[in-house]
Amino acid sequence: MKASQFFISTLKEAPADAEVVSHKLMMRAGMIKKLGAGIYTLMPMGLRVVQKVERIVREEMNRAGAVELTMPVIQPAELWQETGRFEKMGPELLRIRDRHNNDFVVQPTSEEVVTDIARQEIRSYKQLPKNFYQIQTKFRDERRPRFGLMRGREFIMKDAYSFDRDQASAKASYQVMAAAYRRIFDRFGLTYRAVAADSGAIGGDLSEEFQVIAATGEDAIVYCPGSDYAANMEKAEALAPAGPRAAAKQTMTKTPTPGKSTCADVAELLGLPLQQTVKSLVLATDTPNEKGEVVKTQVWLLLLRGDHDMNEVKVNKLPGLGSFRFASIAEIVDHFGCEPGYLGPLNLKKPVKLVVDREVAMMADWVCGANDKDFHLTGVNWGRDLPEPDAVADLRNVVAGDASPDGKGVLAIERGIEVGHVFYLGTKYSEAMKATFLDQNGKPQFLEMGCYGIGITRLPAAAIEQNHDERGIIWPDSLAPFTVVICPINAERSPEVKATAEKLYAELMAAGVDVLLDDRGERPGAMFADWELIGVPHRVNIGDRALKDGNVEYQHRRDAAASAVPVADIVAQLLGKLKV
Repeated sequence: MKASQFFISTLKEAPADAEVVSHKLMMRAGMIKKLGAGIYTLMPMGLRVVQKVERIVREEMNRAGAVELTMPVIQPAELWQETGRFEKMGPELLRIRDRHNNDFVVQPTSEEVVTDIARQEIRSYKQLPKNFYQIQTKFRDERRPRFGLMRGREFIMKDAYSFDRDQASAKASYQVMAAAYRRIFDRFGLTYRAVAADSGAIGGDLSEEFQVIAATGEDAIVYCPGSDYAANMEKAEALAPAGPRAAAKQTMTKTPTPGKSTCADVAELLGLPLQQTVKSLVLATDTPNEKGEVVKTQVWLLLLRGDHDMNEVKVNKLPGLGSFRFASIAEIVDHFGCEPGYLGPLNLKKPVKLVVDREVAMMADWVCGANDKDFHLTGVNWGRDLPEPDAVADLRNVVAGDASPDGKGVLAIERGIEVGHVFYLGTKYSEAMKATFLDQNGKPQFLEMGCYGIGITRLPAAAIEQNHDERGIIWPDSLAPFTVVICPINAERSPEVKATAEKLYAELMAAGVDVLLDDRGERPGAMFADWELIGVPHRVNIGDRALKDGNVEYQHRRDAAASAVPVADIVAQLLGKLKV
């Protein structure tokens, strides 16, 4: 490709609404153009990157035995109603109606449609296993779309769905996909981790996220440097402290803490470590009748150590707390006789269900609210001052230095960007949609399913967050819009420069290299700045001065300066670096 035939449009400054590095650089490099909130046009330069992602994904999916199809973007609502997700999914699911007043959705994912295909097409165990995948546009009506392609409303995703005869074969299919994902991300040339994850709204009980490591990542990744353990923050288990609980040494005392409503402020006032304080979180669960009217509300008190944070995913999985909400001020005052800031488990006006974190259950002489404004209780102990809790559970986010659940060291935390996710679904969707097959005995059985996603348009943004500097993007070879750019200097005034550039371009093209010849006639400084911003990994500069010595200049995007290479050697050197 020659630059004069392509479309190159770079900016010196990013638009004001571009927040993260990838958004700024993709806009400046002319890769995307904003059409509306969370909706972007993929410009020619950006489309080439996305096509590189798609090619690698498609090759590895095909290699793993998956079969490609394409499912509609607009899907009938009745399929989603069969699984209950039409009502449950919330406002992220864009619902529309046609001229006949029929309900449809703009697909955010395609479990329902692919299950409908399977229940019509798969009749016998002899047809199994099967894995269907697509690379298709999705839409999720994000409340606050931001960060460019990182969290847009319209995006391209690869989603795959496996169908098997039993749980064992379904889990084998899952492992095939997990291995394929590792090959895919290895080929992208990115630093990533595969971490155990919570399945969330998709469902299922075996799940891994693929996270590209980046300091700007939204997700916290928990791992053990001394082992293979890795999980996302929602999934990572906080182990119970080693017992036994220490004996009480202090007398429980009601202590004035005027205006000190946080654990940190109380600890500072009393000259105590924050780890000796306990925070109170008040939740509520509602029981509706057949009409959906709330007929009963249960108030819960959760206790966590003052320096720990509640993990909502873990709490949501506890018996009775599956649909919790945070209690209202009125409910709190009704049960505790006090507004938040001074709450605790003693001297309640009305009983509550008490659930404490594993760490709190092992504490002695701790500090909590006295249910009286401007007062806290110090020297509180289990058994002596209040009965043992109704339940003890893992309620918190882990922190760096916690013991690893595999017993092989302590945990560390880094940031990541989720770009892929694999799930074992079981029969969640096949049962809801009555998708069955006949087994060896001629009896109907529900299909066992798995699903596997990769954010095709999110991945380039994640790659940029991991690979950039003050000059612009630094693409891995596998993702770059062009792998090599040839920059002739003052070619219009030097027939030798022009001829050398054309010859090198032709030789690289013949060798199958994705090369671009910049024949725009730009000044060297402007030309180099464009390609450093765009992030092409390999650049060859051709100028009269170097040619007089029989050389051209080669510079990798990560190199601080160019180096001289004999003209006769440059093709072989490039092919060696590219491993063509």
